[in-house]
Amino acid sequence: LQLVESGGGLVQPAGSLRLSCAASGDSLDYYSIGWFRQAPEKEREGVASITRAGGSKLYADSVKGRFAISRDSARNTVYLQMNSLNPEDTGVYYCATTPKFTQTLRSRDYEYWGQGTQVTVST
Repeated sequence: LQLVESGGGLVQPAGSLRLSCAASGDSLDYYSIGWFRQAPEKEREGVASITRAGGSKLYADSVKGRFAISRDSARNTVYLQMNSLNPEDTGVYYCATTPKFTQTLRSRDYEYWGQGTQVTVST
């Protein structure tokens, strides 16, 4: 399974971005998926996850109400819609998957990782 993130960029505070995580080599329907981010000199932080099959969602408190994770089986892609962005949301965003049915924001629970996409929120 290979994962490729896209959609990052520079955005002003209060703006929006939609990140994509496109998969190849297998169907994402068989995986639970998480989005993570890492700011300079900070630990990687889980921001959202969605389970396989049922699609239950979990969000970090810091993004709840602003970010939304979703999946498109036809495109074999998972999205992270990010609204009301602020400078604290700046970082490299990664998607990750695990074949387990799990709802977790712990990076150690995920097995496959993309290369990341940079998000910068600044004036």
